[in-house]
Amino acid sequence: MTFSHAFYALSPDTVLDALDAAGLRGDGRLLALNSYENRVYQVGMEEGPPVVVKFYRPQRWSDAAIDEEHHFVAELHAQEIPVVPPMVIDGATLHRHQGFRFAVFLRQGGRSPELDAPGTLEWIGRFMGRIHVVGASRRFDERPALDAQSFGEQPRDWLLQQGLLPGELRESWSAISRQALDGVRRCYDRAGDVALIRLHGDCHPGNLLWTDGGPHFVDFDDSRTGPAIQDLWMLLSGERGDRVRQLSDLLAGYEDFRDFDPRELNLIEALRTLRLLHYSAWLAMRWEDPAFPAAFPWFGTVHYWQDRILELREQVALMDEPPLWPV
Repeated sequence: MTFSHAFYALSPDTVLDALDAAGLRGDGRLLALNSYENRVYQVGMEEGPPVVVKFYRPQRWSDAAIDEEHHFVAELHAQEIPVVPPMVIDGATLHRHQGFRFAVFLRQGGRSPELDAPGTLEWIGRFMGRIHVVGASRRFDERPALDAQSFGEQPRDWLLQQGLLPGELRESWSAISRQALDGVRRCYDRAGDVALIRLHGDCHPGNLLWTDGGPHFVDFDDSRTGPAIQDLWMLLSGERGDRVRQLSDLLAGYEDFRDFDPRELNLIEALRTLRLLHYSAWLAMRWEDPAFPAAFPWFGTVHYWQDRILELREQVALMDEPPLWPV
C-alpha cells in the first residue's frame, strides 16, 4: 500500500469488515463524513445507535502518537469535559484491518455553534480552560510541538525544494515568506518563555458541535504541544473591535478555571502566519490523494500563489501591530 493511494482500497465492504473484526456488526448504511486527512464514516449498526469510524492516514502518526491522542481525550472525558473518546474494544482503542488503523466513536450529534449568540464564547472558554488544566498536567512524549520550525520553516523549505511555485512568483513568495518568518520570530521574542501544554491544536468552529447542553469538542487528531492561545485564536473573526470583544468573552470563561498568560497575545498573528504556511504545504503533500484535487481545484494556480503573497504581506504588517487586548 503506497502513501499516495492508501485509501483506494478502503471500500464500503472493507469498512464493514473492519467493524466486524472489532466485534461490531454494521447494517450496511454508510455515510462518508467531511474529512480529508483521514477517512471518516458514520455507520448504522444492527443493534444500537450509529457509530463513527475513523481510518487514519497511513504514515502520518505512529501508533504511540495516536495512543497519546486517545489517552488525552480519555483524560478529558474522565473529568466530565464534553469530548468524544474512542470506544475501548477488547482493551484497546486503536485497531487494525487489512493494513488500515482505525478507531470507533459513539456518534455525537450537534450543530455549528452560533458564536455571536450571547454567552456562547464564554461557555466555550470555560470548557477550554478546563481542557487546558488537564493539558498542562503532563506532557506529550510522542506528539510534536507546534512551533516556527515545524509549522513554518520546514513547510516553506519543502515547498521551495519541490519547485511547486510558478516561476514568475517564486522569488516574490520566497522573499515574503522569509519576512513572515522573521515576523514570527519577533512575536515569539516579545512573548518570551510562555508555557507549552497539550492542546486540541485545531480548535476552529468546525470542530465544535453545539447541542442544548452546550459544546462538544471533536477531532483531536491534530493534538500537539503549544501555547494555550493556539486553541483560542481560531475562534476570533471580523474586524479588530469584533475580535477584541470575542477574545474578552472567551477569556472571561477561560479564567474561571485557568489563569491566562497575557504575553501569549503576542502570538496570535504569528500562529496565524504559521498556519497559512503549513496549510499550503499540507495541500501540496496530499495532492496525489484523489480527494484533494476534487476538493481544492484552485490549489497551485498562479492566482492561488498571488493570493498567498498578498496574505503574507498582510501578516507581516499585522505582526508588527500591538496585540489584541481584552476589555
